[in-house]
Amino acid sequence: MIKIAGSHFTDQQGRTLILRGVNLSGSSKVPSKPDGATWKDENFFDHRDVSFVGRPFPIAKADEHFSRLRAWGFTFLRLLVTWEAIEHTGPGVYDQAYLDYLYKIVKKAKEHNIQIVIDPHQDAWSRFSGGDGAPGWTFDLVGMDITKFKPTGAAIVHATHGDPFPQMIWPTNYGKYANLTMWTLFFGGNDFAPETVVDGIPIQEYLQGHFIKAIQQAANKLKDLSNVVGFGTLNEPSSGLIGIENMHQPAGQMLKGASPTPFQGMLLAAGLPQEVPVYDIGLRGMREVGRQRLNPDGVSLWKDDHPAVWRINGVWDLAENGRLQLPRQDFFSVVHGRKIEFYRDYFQPFVNRYTEAIRSIIPQTIIFVEGIPNQPQPPCSAAETENLVHAPHWYDGMTLVMKHFYSWLSVDPVQGSIIFGKNRARKNRIEQISRLLMISKNQMNNIPTLIGEIGIPFDLDKKKAYRTGIFKDQVEVLDAVIQALEANLASFTLWNYTPDNTNNRGDQWNDEDFSIFSRDQQTGTGDVHDGGRALEAAVRPYARAVAGRPVNMSFDIQERRFKFTFKPEPEIEAPTEIYLPEFQYPNGCQVDAPDGKIEIESRRLLYWPVSQAKIHSIIISKPIAQ
Repeated sequence: MIKIAGSHFTDQQGRTLILRGVNLSGSSKVPSKPDGATWKDENFFDHRDVSFVGRPFPIAKADEHFSRLRAWGFTFLRLLVTWEAIEHTGPGVYDQAYLDYLYKIVKKAKEHNIQIVIDPHQDAWSRFSGGDGAPGWTFDLVGMDITKFKPTGAAIVHATHGDPFPQMIWPTNYGKYANLTMWTLFFGGNDFAPETVVDGIPIQEYLQGHFIKAIQQAANKLKDLSNVVGFGTLNEPSSGLIGIENMHQPAGQMLKGASPTPFQGMLLAAGLPQEVPVYDIGLRGMREVGRQRLNPDGVSLWKDDHPAVWRINGVWDLAENGRLQLPRQDFFSVVHGRKIEFYRDYFQPFVNRYTEAIRSIIPQTIIFVEGIPNQPQPPCSAAETENLVHAPHWYDGMTLVMKHFYSWLSVDPVQGSIIFGKNRARKNRIEQISRLLMISKNQMNNIPTLIGEIGIPFDLDKKKAYRTGIFKDQVEVLDAVIQALEANLASFTLWNYTPDNTNNRGDQWNDEDFSIFSRDQQTGTGDVHDGGRALEAAVRPYARAVAGRPVNMSFDIQERRFKFTFKPEPEIEAPTEIYLPEFQYPNGCQVDAPDGKIEIESRRLLYWPVSQAKIHSIIISKPIAQ
């Protein structure tokens, strides 16, 4: 069982753990019945009659996939579970068949000695606003008609947009009306939408309460499985409109395509046509490339003449002369004369409430908390960080957006800088991850960090590798990413492992393609590695459990040379354990460990230092004959 000691993960013997695993899985964002792959539009809006049983894979396939993950050295999984999967039929109606399935999957993982953190996953609020997570009925609560998101510009959705779906455009939904509104109501409805109530319950309480109760259903089902280490809070949450000071500037961290400002989004939803800026993303970042008129037919987003939510709550109105007006530009940034802070005033109270609710079922379970990507967490007190883990995400932004790896180029989104030169780019990647660990140290009471998502798109350069069968570029970029993690001795879960990934449709969601496994890469050998992608970089030795404190760790994939240095702690009697992948060392390995005793068994190197008074180094390489 994983424990927390200061800034480290530890086991029961006191050894420092370095966690290495994957996210399971990309296609868990969409239903299995009917197949909810986002490019399909059939029955898309029939959101109450769905099932997620079989996500990430049928129980009959569990042994195959868990055996493969173990063989690749992944002993820790971030298991995706959406709110929609549990409570899609309607408020308070839970899918018991899915919860039973979830129990069986986690129990199977336990049989393979794989530990789990449950990830309540979402992107851009819901499938119906271009992402995943919340049930479709959450829009019904406030009167939104999800079939009108396209004409009103409230979201860009793969199923209604059709193919080709613009590359990496889905994140722009974080700045569009549907997402902005729902997150504002979820976190700050009491302050910003007091007129919006459901069955006499304030909208904030209604949404938060149902979300938390849904995840409690999962906790109650899994509480007796000891391999469930903890629960995440919310994947990549959004602050919505909270904190926005200028309603006339496009919101969101990524702008691509037609991008209404928050105020324009409100007017479009009310059926008022708007001319909005159009953006594109290139090597030099985001830039406006034109204008586009949206909602020319004056379609209203609202059902049955339901009042526009922000109009009835006083954000905007029509003046006597018929002109549109914003009575208060600071509506979402000042409350009762006080400038608000999203993390302090809204996010932290939610985390505290969520933590208390989950621990009422599983006391002392670890809570993995992640905030808004590329935004630092606020300072937390010791009481707020007990048994808490900081779980931020990191991607190489340029590779992510451009679908091409520039080894000599790095973009630092926090510093707002572009770094040129191969060595400088490498150092910057290390610095960006180091910065995430420093947030945990300096602002979150020195709690452990797990990089909850990190990975690469495999469809680089217009899917060139799928035509040639050569994944050299993918190996290079994934190795560069994991080198940066190793330089920081960071624990992480790769994004992702998708059992039903295909070269044509990727992870079955918004044409993303990040899976380190695909049936389309299988050759029929029956080998456990068959179907793996860029395994030269993904499957590598690492120090899994350290009888002391790690000092540094590195792996050269060309030479297959692993070096690990650590400072032993005399009171720990258990050995340091290093994973030895058969993929890298099919014919055994050579070990240089002059200051200790070693044993090798079942893909593990066990090391007991002779001297406890000095730093020890272990070097593992391929046999000389190779």
